[in-house]
Amino acid sequence: MELDRIENILEKYFQGETTIAEENELKDYFSSPNVAQHLEQYQPMFGYFSQVKQQKSTQEIPLQTKKRNVAWLSIAASAVVLLGIGTYFFVSEKDTAPAVVQSELGTYDNPEEALAATQKALALLSNNVNVGIESVQYINEYEQSKNKIFKQ
Repeated sequence: MELDRIENILEKYFQGETTIAEENELKDYFSSPNVAQHLEQYQPMFGYFSQVKQQKSTQEIPLQTKKRNVAWLSIAASAVVLLGIGTYFFVSEKDTAPAVVQSELGTYDNPEEALAATQKALALLSNNVNVGIESVQYINEYEQSKNKIFKQ
C-alpha cells in the first residue's frame, strides 16, 4: 500500500503537482535504506537534494558599486532641456501666422462663399466616410466567406 502511495506521489512530483509535505515524504522514503528496487534510480536525486541543503557557501561575493559622476550627468541633462526649449521656440515662431488671418478663420461675409466652403467640407467628409464603409463591407464579405468554409 505504501509503495503505491509513493509511486503516486512520485508521479505527481514529476508533473509538478506535489505539496511540500508530499515532497518531504518522498525525501524521507528515498533516504531510508528500504527503497523498492524499481525506484532506486531516483534515490541519488533525492539524496542530492538533502546534501545540497546542508551545504553552506562560504565564498564572499564582492559588491561592486559604480560611481557615476553626478556633475556630468546634470550638465548633460541641462543641455538637453535647453536644446528642447530652444527647438520648441524656434519651431513655434515659424508656425505662427499673421494675426489678421487668424481672426478671419471661419467667418464669411458672403453667404454664397460660406455655402460653397461648407459643401466642400461636407463632400470631403462624405468621401472619407464612404471609404470607411467600403472597408467594413469588405470585412463583412470576408466573415461570410469564412463562415461558409468553416461552418461554425
